[in-house]
Amino acid sequence: MARPIRVEFAGAVYHVMARGNERREIFRDGRDRHLFLETLAEVVPRFGVRLYAYCLMPNHHHLLLSTPRGNLSRAAGWLQATYTARFNARHRRSGHLFQGRFKAQLVEADEYARWLVEYVHLNPVRPRRKGELVAVDRFDELTAYEWSSHRDYAGLRRKSPEWLSLDWLRYWGRSKAEARRQYRQSMRHAFGHAVRNPWLQLRRSLVLGGDGFYKRIRTLVEEKKGGLEEARWTESEEAAQVQARVRKLVEAEPDKRIKIWARVRLGGERGAEVAREYGYRSGAGVTLALRRLETAAGLDKTLKKKLERARIDAHRK
Repeated sequence: MARPIRVEFAGAVYHVMARGNERREIFRDGRDRHLFLETLAEVVPRFGVRLYAYCLMPNHHHLLLSTPRGNLSRAAGWLQATYTARFNARHRRSGHLFQGRFKAQLVEADEYARWLVEYVHLNPVRPRRKGELVAVDRFDELTAYEWSSHRDYAGLRRKSPEWLSLDWLRYWGRSKAEARRQYRQSMRHAFGHAVRNPWLQLRRSLVLGGDGFYKRIRTLVEEKKGGLEEARWTESEEAAQVQARVRKLVEAEPDKRIKIWARVRLGGERGAEVAREYGYRSGAGVTLALRRLETAAGLDKTLKKKLERARIDAHRK
């Protein structure tokens, strides 16, 4: 079987799905699901990923995310390998957990984000047979389902995790309150109806988007020698712009730790590259400093807010 095409560029948006080997369970209980979410929480800052929605099912998972650094393979690959190692250690097993590499489709967010979020969140109650109606009496089941971001979008969770971006609520309304009301109404309307399948509009098993978006991606793939081989497209100019924006953002910051954190976590610079500039012998020292800072932020609300503000400002254009 040919390896799936990977098209990667800064700011790309994807639907990522991974299934258990031989369709077996990748989550045996709630602790496994917590373990996966804990691992996912590490991926977001480690690789600079923006996670917009997720849903965990017994033998597979769905993620909707973007990669400001153009590093999907590294991020999703690390998630899959790390969770496998932790799952195997917990259950005293060895070998593959997932059925090969993860699948990923490129998404034109402005056209499909709302549809995809609703489709992914309906997974726990969607009939197995396509075309069948979603049972009306399963609405409470969806409301109570803990293992997706549905409750975060609907405003039913007391506090959403910091690693989950709710920026896509804007596709339902201008204010958060209005967006959540419209989202809940839309999800309620899905019950008693057949769920529209967005993948029927998927082009070449890779792209979910309009003509212009598809032509852009098709050009990238066709320019890759070998055609069906993995294609990687990195927009170095965009990456450089992000780094420049982050450096300017922390230019007047007196705390050296925050400067390093911003350049590595937000700007995507390698720890080894900034180490000597700040008096460290190697990237290992920078990594340790970042861990200490993030640990401190968990205890210091002022520091935590400062880092979160920097993260928000860094993604503004």
